[in-house]
Amino acid sequence: MKINTKPAVIRTHEGAPARRISPIDELRRTTLACLLWESGFYESGEAVAERIKRLVPLCDPIDVADLAIKAREEQNLRHVPLLLVRELARDSSRCPTGLISNTLYRVIQRADELAEFMALYWADKRQPLSKQVKKGLALAFGKFSEYALAKYNRDSVVKLRDVLFLSHAKPKDEAQVALWKRLAEGTLATPDTWEVALSAGGDKKEVFERLLSEGKLGYLALLRNLRNMQQANVRTDLIFTALRDGAKWSRALPFRFLAAARAVPAWEAQLDEAMQLATAGLPKLSGKTVVLVDTSGSMSSQLSAKSDLSRFDAAAALAVLIRGVCSDVRVFRFNDSIREVPDRKGMALVDALGMPGGGTMLGQAVIDVRRACHGIDRLIVVTDEQSADRVGNPGCLGYMINVASNKNGVGYGDWAHIDGFSESVVSYISEIESPISISHD
Repeated sequence: MKINTKPAVIRTHEGAPARRISPIDELRRTTLACLLWESGFYESGEAVAERIKRLVPLCDPIDVADLAIKAREEQNLRHVPLLLVRELARDSSRCPTGLISNTLYRVIQRADELAEFMALYWADKRQPLSKQVKKGLALAFGKFSEYALAKYNRDSVVKLRDVLFLSHAKPKDEAQVALWKRLAEGTLATPDTWEVALSAGGDKKEVFERLLSEGKLGYLALLRNLRNMQQANVRTDLIFTALRDGAKWSRALPFRFLAAARAVPAWEAQLDEAMQLATAGLPKLSGKTVVLVDTSGSMSSQLSAKSDLSRFDAAAALAVLIRGVCSDVRVFRFNDSIREVPDRKGMALVDALGMPGGGTMLGQAVIDVRRACHGIDRLIVVTDEQSADRVGNPGCLGYMINVASNKNGVGYGDWAHIDGFSESVVSYISEIESPISISHD
């Protein structure tokens, strides 16, 4: 006799019914907002990593490879893409020829990631490299100049010279033969970086002013060192020029500017301008938009152990981003209830959103917003999706942006689900709506 049984109801950590989703969708929500091995409000970093390992064999290898590339090139994540490729390589027989090598080549964008991938590959036990892994590492090795190799040539468990020998990379010319020989012999030219200069006893003011004048300070290094520069009385004209001129090409995520403004409040105006320049090329969203930002207690979870920024900060930075590309927009915050925030831009909007705390009544917040706002074209929710109540339909174009890597979430069904907290969410929304003409003429 066959007995029909209903599948068990799955729920968010706060108790709301969650949607059952495919393995690739679960992998996508797990990875695209994930700083690997960093614990969140509800889950440990180890649990997230184990879920990734469990899901990869359940997914189409091509989908996993595409996800790894998206995580690296659009979300600017570093460790998650490496783990995805490593898990693909456990069963290369499932993968089309060249998939692993080509994906590994794409996701390795910094020289230290060569060694980091090898550390992942040998995490369980030391074992020979597969043919496709060797090929991918060899291809990636050819990307890097002497400066890049020397900058990340660290005395770690797996060294860059180890990867060079194991991958059997073939130099393209005599110059590369000589370069890799210097790497193997430990005679690479010392890189001209702020870390090297300061560790050699250089004066902070002189070091930073020289590197800024010569254009040798990377944009993320610039943002992270603003407090050091302020304390060292580095010339502000050099700092502000570098902030402005490098913003467009920086690939810095919105929350990086927020972190810098927290570190140096006196330069918030210049950072605000740089953030707008960094995202100026994003497509505009026409029509009436409502943005609903999760300010519940779970959003206070830190992005990483080394960061002083939270999931809420990432959500607030996204709200700033979305506010800047919308022609007609209202912004609300919610936890146990909703509250509209003043119509502000940039860092002023972050201040208006306040601080996280309280419960998560996302379902009721959607209902309340629909009652308060008439004739809206799109509703964009920025949240960790851990609602305590059932979440209904958006009643218009609805986007659920998930900024956490929690196992279960509510933003599916009639909602367009987006994982991650980069500026690419705006392009994604624009692409979804491209066939749709929204007009109130």
